[in-house]
Amino acid sequence: MSKAFTKESDADEDALDANESPLPAGKNYVTPEGFQKLQDELLNLRRVERPKVVEIVSWAAGNGDRSENGDYIYGKKRLREIDRRIRYLTKRHESAEVVDPALQKNHAQVFFGATVTYANEADEENTIRIVGVDQADLTAGLVSWISPIARALLKARVGDTVKVKTPAGEENIEVVEIRYAKA
Repeated sequence: MSKAFTKESDADEDALDANESPLPAGKNYVTPEGFQKLQDELLNLRRVERPKVVEIVSWAAGNGDRSENGDYIYGKKRLREIDRRIRYLTKRHESAEVVDPALQKNHAQVFFGATVTYANEADEENTIRIVGVDQADLTAGLVSWISPIARALLKARVGDTVKVKTPAGEENIEVVEIRYAKA
C-alpha cells in the first residue's frame, strides 16, 4: 500500500484548533481551584504525557518501516492531540484572571464564584455554583458564568425573581440563598 493512503493530514488537525470551542473573547475568569486544575493538566501534559509518547515514537521510528508500524502511527497521532491540547491550555492559562469568591465583599448579590440556591416555578430547589468556562460541570453543580442561568442570576439578591431562557421557553426562578466560599 502506498504511503499516500496511510498518512494523516495535519491540516484537518489545525482546522479543529480554530473551532475548538465557542469561548468568550477577552478574560478567562476562573476560580482559584479552576486555575490550579488548568495548571496541573498543562504541567502533566508537558512533563509526563508528552515525553512518554515522544519516547514511544522514537523507539517505533527506529524499528524500520513506518507505514505499517502501529506504534509509530498511533504515537504521532497522539502527539498531535497532546500538542493541540497544550496550545489550547496555554492560551486559556495566559488569558486567565483568577477571581477568588472568598474575597467578595458584597455577599448580598450574586457574582462570579457564588453558590446560589434557587427555586423554580414548581417550588423545586436547585443549588449551583457560578464558575469559569473551563471548570463547568453540571453534574457537580458547577455552572459557567456565561450560561443562561448564570447570566440571569448575576447581580440578583435573595428574594429576587429572574427570568431564565430555557429550550422549553422562559422560566421564572427565585433566589433563595447566596453563599461564598470561605478562604
